[in-house]
Amino acid sequence: MFKDISKNRYSILLFFSSLFILISFLLRIVFLVWVKNDFDWGITSLLLTILFGLLYDISIVSCFTLIITLYFAVLPNRYINSFFDKIFIYFIYTLYLVIIYFTFFAEVTFWDEFKSRFNFIAVDYLIYTYEVVKNIQESYPLPLLIGGIILITCITILVTKKRKYLFYTFHSRPTLIQKIGVFIFNLLIASSTLYFLNNDTSSISENRYNNEISKAGIFSFFSAFRNNHLKYDEHYTSISIEQAFVIVKNELQDSKTIFDQEFKNPLRRTILAPNPTQPEQKPNVIFVLMESMSASFLQEQFNEKPITPNLNKLADNSIYFSNMYANGTRTVRGMEAVILSIPPTPGHSIVKRVDNQNLYTISNVFKEKGYHNMFFYGGDGYFDNMNAFFGGNGFDIYDRGRGSILSDKINTHRYNINDDEVTFENAWGIADDDIYRKVIKVADQQYLTKQPFFAMVMSTSNHKPYTYEDGKIDIPSGTGRAGAVKYSDYAIGDFLAKAKEKPWFSNTVFVFIADHCASSAGKNAIDVKNHHIPAFIYNMRSIPNQKITKEVSQIDIFPTLFSLLNWNYTSQFYGKDIFDPEYNTRSFIGTYIKLGMKKNEDVIILSDQKKINQYKWIKDSLDETKMDIGFEQSIISNYQTADYLFSNKLLDEK
Repeated sequence: MFKDISKNRYSILLFFSSLFILISFLLRIVFLVWVKNDFDWGITSLLLTILFGLLYDISIVSCFTLIITLYFAVLPNRYINSFFDKIFIYFIYTLYLVIIYFTFFAEVTFWDEFKSRFNFIAVDYLIYTYEVVKNIQESYPLPLLIGGIILITCITILVTKKRKYLFYTFHSRPTLIQKIGVFIFNLLIASSTLYFLNNDTSSISENRYNNEISKAGIFSFFSAFRNNHLKYDEHYTSISIEQAFVIVKNELQDSKTIFDQEFKNPLRRTILAPNPTQPEQKPNVIFVLMESMSASFLQEQFNEKPITPNLNKLADNSIYFSNMYANGTRTVRGMEAVILSIPPTPGHSIVKRVDNQNLYTISNVFKEKGYHNMFFYGGDGYFDNMNAFFGGNGFDIYDRGRGSILSDKINTHRYNINDDEVTFENAWGIADDDIYRKVIKVADQQYLTKQPFFAMVMSTSNHKPYTYEDGKIDIPSGTGRAGAVKYSDYAIGDFLAKAKEKPWFSNTVFVFIADHCASSAGKNAIDVKNHHIPAFIYNMRSIPNQKITKEVSQIDIFPTLFSLLNWNYTSQFYGKDIFDPEYNTRSFIGTYIKLGMKKNEDVIILSDQKKINQYKWIKDSLDETKMDIGFEQSIISNYQTADYLFSNKLLDEK
């Protein structure tokens, strides 16, 4: 269309497009080297990774340049090189450069933590700007990084001017037909790529890293933004809902279970006490959801010393679940698992969804037994919608609020953690030391009321930027994950030591379980080993301490505790008592998109686009194998019914 494609009105767009594709390609190389030991280096896999990467980049570039080609098409030639034209071009070009350089920097930091392109977590980061910005400030040299982005942008503009791309842009006069033709061509590329490409188009390899590297961060971000809730029956393999409930009810049926037919939730049932001739026990229960505490940390060392000495000691003096698996890869998934005892639904966790109040949760069970329910969090509980969820489901809130309020519709109380109760604080909240001291203080007050209490505590210190009060442990603050793990372990040990001095300790059971692992990414669609978490029930005086080696699920922790307390209670939970002789080994492991179920070494993964695959988990690798029809029906039924119950408002407490 032009005599010299690089010397015309569109020179600036051609340079920008080439620059973006080049940098994006180099970024893929960086990620590829980053995970070189787990990347599939087969020639076909490598070429497909590069090819799909190019397609995503072309889609992004076409969307970026669409605005400018439209502007070029409608601007009369007599206004080219006018003051307005120069201001508009310089502004848009500079803005685009800042966006792409910032995005590439952000992708590197995101990959460093999650080994993934942008996903739902990145979308959440836009919402919770206070915690995220503060975390970035505490984790990275922000002034240096911002200065670097500005410097690179300025250098790029100078190069653009030196190569005369801006000169040609301001001194070329394309015809109206040429301008309209370029815009239509650009529009066709943008619309066609957006129509045919989605975030899973590149999922052509069994190796997750190949698929992730082929993607583009900006494309992945907007794809995650659009698809934060996936309707199960539209995206996943399904069966008739009636058949699905029959299968799940058969799995939940045992000698202690009586289904209550009059309730609208088909899974509503009465769980009978295992020892009907013995009285119920009603100790206080303090439940700690430990941030990012992988099971592997209990074996790891720093300077030839364990980094979890207190948890290791706890493992020998509690009911220790050594083969426990987390539902998901984020805190809200852990909360969902233990509070609702439900498999993870695709898309956002129920904790973050609308209409998630007045559900039937473990708080209802405690309340029916006369307990006072409380939730403790060291940050501001508006983060991840925690206050709305816990406040709307029967918990009083203790958090580090900064002015946000609970809805008037929520019948609960909220109490602030005051400045004089805090010795150390970072982006994610007060130190674990401080939150545990607050728990003890409130427990002292509750003890005087003679009403049993259930206190759920969410720890925060084992999280980037890995900072804590100096002098607590022998690893300097802010130096890495090992220090954060050891500090978190220290805080638990100190918490239990202080609790032992209290008159309520002898009648208090402590439950510790991780929300998820510190790392969730691997080469497989679901990295099984990165769902392996520790769990403990401590000070259960009527039951001998023991190590449970059978595979169990995060959703089983409270049904197991209720059984140990010899309770009759109403349940619509998917979790079961692991001590029941009829307990069948299985665990739920998933991401926002991938839904997995594990039975020993057998794993089935449901993917959107109605894909389903079965694997053998051998030596930390998933090897595809023949489908077990019974197992297939089981995983479909559990996930399909869980999504159906929430979507149809059947999880409520009525």
